[in-house]
Amino acid sequence: MRNPADEAFAATLCAAVPGLDLIPAEPRYTEEQRRRRTGNALFVARPRTTSEAAALVRHASVHRVGLAPFGGGTGLVWGHVTTSGPPPLIVSLERMSAIRAVYPEENVLVAEAGTILESVHEAAGAVNRLFPLTLASQGSARIGGVLSTNAGGVNVLRYGNARDLCLGIEAVLPDGTILHGLKRLRKDNTGYDLRHLLIGAEGTLGLITAAALRLHPLPASTGTALLTVASPEAALELLSRAEGRMAGCVTAFELIARQGLEFLATTMPELRQPFDPLPLWCVLIEVGLPEGSDPVAALGALFAEAAEGGLCDDGLVAGSSRQAADFWALREALPLANKRIGAIASHDISLPLSAIPRFLAEIAPAIAAIAPLRINCFGHLGDGNLHYNIFPPEGRAAGEFSALAGQVTRAVHDLVDRFDGSISAEHGIGRLKVADLERYGDPAKLRTMRAIKAALDPFGIMNPGAVLSEA
Repeated sequence: MRNPADEAFAATLCAAVPGLDLIPAEPRYTEEQRRRRTGNALFVARPRTTSEAAALVRHASVHRVGLAPFGGGTGLVWGHVTTSGPPPLIVSLERMSAIRAVYPEENVLVAEAGTILESVHEAAGAVNRLFPLTLASQGSARIGGVLSTNAGGVNVLRYGNARDLCLGIEAVLPDGTILHGLKRLRKDNTGYDLRHLLIGAEGTLGLITAAALRLHPLPASTGTALLTVASPEAALELLSRAEGRMAGCVTAFELIARQGLEFLATTMPELRQPFDPLPLWCVLIEVGLPEGSDPVAALGALFAEAAEGGLCDDGLVAGSSRQAADFWALREALPLANKRIGAIASHDISLPLSAIPRFLAEIAPAIAAIAPLRINCFGHLGDGNLHYNIFPPEGRAAGEFSALAGQVTRAVHDLVDRFDGSISAEHGIGRLKVADLERYGDPAKLRTMRAIKAALDPFGIMNPGAVLSEA
């Protein structure tokens, strides 16, 4: 049985951890960023050091009080928002935002969990290095949250998820002990890799306080192209040819549907669109090449080959950084356009690459059988991650169809499961998808996850109700 983080607990916590910054829970800590859900937490603790964080976790463990870690508040699955049970204590590491060390000769940077992702980019750039994890929310997302959700983004194709960019973790475990795992090693074969247990656990197994992050050399030159394709099959063939021509150098490969471009034309007419008429599908490609290579020429040759093979009938290769930024502005504006239109249901899914065309061919009529809804499918085709979002017919409001949201999501997720995909590609489970995980998760995996949770967190204080339902 957990106890609430109420005024009485707050008083004992302040006495146990002198100087701890403890404040009332303002809306920015308790609301989900889309304002669809508001939590019941009363207080927020903002430790300044790992020792302070460990002391507050120890105190919460003794008093059986739940802790809800808070990063930048940019998550989409209610990871820190509790609405039932005893109010937890929100723990924000925003005051732990130091870049502890940079080792350019090792391609390593050590950052505290409260460091904003964009600050990591800047620190890496200052030593002529690249931290390649890029998100739309990088101006507010924090490293602890990025790792706790194993965030992805547009560069996973080349550099991997957050998990692949982390060499070591410092964390506070549920009993308040500190895991000193900030080794900067590529090889360390000394038993269980607890780093990977904590990454992606969404704060349910411990509180990440710092990380050793893997940097990369800056590409000597980059290139960007926006090419039209007739179908997802053609897009996948184009991806294969791009990787064949520029092995290991394709940084991003994004799929955009006509519906998304139409949404942009409706909601943001100031954005210049390069194609008229709008193509059925197009792909945004970015490459980073070594010294001596010409990305414009390489992408031009790819376009010529693709056009000759019937994969593309139009396209543009950016001739300047400004034009490349304009191409990316179209892709990065899609979520905002979606928000302005108003979605009935949004889905963050992944599929085996070869299954994507079949999935798209089968799910569209399944959605149409429910209602005459609009579909905006876009995403990171290079790693199989699609954002498959459903909207009302033109001229109608999303609220008119809200009763269909569950049926629509069930249809999408059922087909994703049939194709051996994932119902959460990069956003995590949080509290929003707990029931989906139970429905589609492998029983053996779920049993193992519960066993790990029970072993590390026997009192269930770490982000209770997230990822795994409470018995």
